[in-house]
Amino acid sequence: MPAATAPTGAPTREDASPSRTMPPLPTTADPLDHRPDAGAPTNPSATRRVTRRSLREASDATGEQARADPEQAAPATGAPGRRAAPDVPQPSRSTRRSRRAAATEAPTRPVVDVDVVVIGAGQAGLSAAYHLHKAGLVPVGDRGWQDAEATFVVLDDAPAPGGAWQHRPPGMRVSDAHGVHDLPGMPLLVPDPAESAAHAVPYYFAQYEEAFGLHVQRPVAVTRVEDEDADEAPAGGRRLVVTSHLVDSPGEEVLWRARGLVNASGTWRKPFWPTYPGRAAFRGRQLHSRDVLDPGALADGHVVVVGGGTSAAQLLLALADVTTTTWVTRRPPAWRDGQLTPELGRAAVALVDERTRAGLPPGSIVSVTGLPLTDAYRAGIDAGVLRARPAFSRIVPDGVVWDDPVPPPVPAAEPFDGVVPGLGAWVGGDAHVAARTLVWATGYRPALDHLAPLRLRGPRGGIVMDGTRVAADPRLHLVGYGPSASTVGANRAGRDAVRELLGHLALR
Repeated sequence: MPAATAPTGAPTREDASPSRTMPPLPTTADPLDHRPDAGAPTNPSATRRVTRRSLREASDATGEQARADPEQAAPATGAPGRRAAPDVPQPSRSTRRSRRAAATEAPTRPVVDVDVVVIGAGQAGLSAAYHLHKAGLVPVGDRGWQDAEATFVVLDDAPAPGGAWQHRPPGMRVSDAHGVHDLPGMPLLVPDPAESAAHAVPYYFAQYEEAFGLHVQRPVAVTRVEDEDADEAPAGGRRLVVTSHLVDSPGEEVLWRARGLVNASGTWRKPFWPTYPGRAAFRGRQLHSRDVLDPGALADGHVVVVGGGTSAAQLLLALADVTTTTWVTRRPPAWRDGQLTPELGRAAVALVDERTRAGLPPGSIVSVTGLPLTDAYRAGIDAGVLRARPAFSRIVPDGVVWDDPVPPPVPAAEPFDGVVPGLGAWVGGDAHVAARTLVWATGYRPALDHLAPLRLRGPRGGIVMDGTRVAADPRLHLVGYGPSASTVGANRAGRDAVRELLGHLALR
């Protein structure tokens, strides 16, 4: 496992013992108080920690109260596991219909007020959480957080620390991984570069969360983010309402009211499957590259790999040991000789940033920088494994078909230093290629469905951004989106987003 140096600026936490999987969905009470006889808090605005048991007990109590006295069915301030609901107009008299409605009405969902919600605990989310904690905000779950002047919470839907890294194929080594960068305040030290990235990076993330006391709440899914009702908004302005639930208990929701939000939900849960004629008719198996954990499982026939990025190239090399392959790309591969220089990285980020500022969907940074021409890739090119064909015309039940098997001329490469002209030229082949498996290494799209109620997308298909901030709403920052999608960019984005958001909220 990787080792980590002593973290810089880590808070002193002598009175708490965090665990990797923190208690789920606390409300405004001390989440570390597990005493069964802990009565209702003396502060009416504070309540006990929400657990599955407390939610079920509260639900049962509400139902019994409604059946006994429908006029008093609204939850009281001291109800366990929740805060007082807003005043609800009661019927002027008890009727059969009102009694039935009160008896079947769902219990009020717990509401927790925080200053900032961070969605996602990958590289970008942990970076943002670190800078929020460093700025003095207290994470939900820390002892005494309910009395803190400013608070934040990190919600993550993964079962354990590690972000998307925990889902990578076990055979991907740290040395092969594309862009593993240090989190702020704690360097990543991997004694063996051949160690599996799917093990080393999640272990590092878990160490990081515990060292800095970030109290990530998991596994918690966020289903929607919307504006607070105008008539409920405080004088300081409307807050954002974040609806969440335990991943395996969708009926047990908790609402978080926040003054600001840092979205770091990433892309892993939204793989992109392009539309191709005949795809539904294919009789073999179709997989997205993220689901290929063991290349040996595809050894039962020819594999067509679609996609021009790093994941496609790495998968083709792994498959070459067990079966035959055909590589298909939308553009000819742009092989870059030499290391990715800071200048090239900045140029690529600038192009993606230009797109997001214009409200266009963000492009891939890898599509701008090209593929690094490593020794392994050179060997794959020489062996013919990494020689690509242009996109096929259609999919047929037993494979893929090109109407014209002669490849078109290679377009001019992007004008970046190091790109080897002609090396990625398309090759020709048979008009029909039989295949047992189609693998779509076609990347991902930002997982932003939970933000749909805010109507952020513009007419050009993207979200107009100003750095990490949504141009139309200074309460919202998207890190890991667009130019900050790379891991090194995500670290910087987390820092910049927190600095700007806290300035807007007057918390610094």
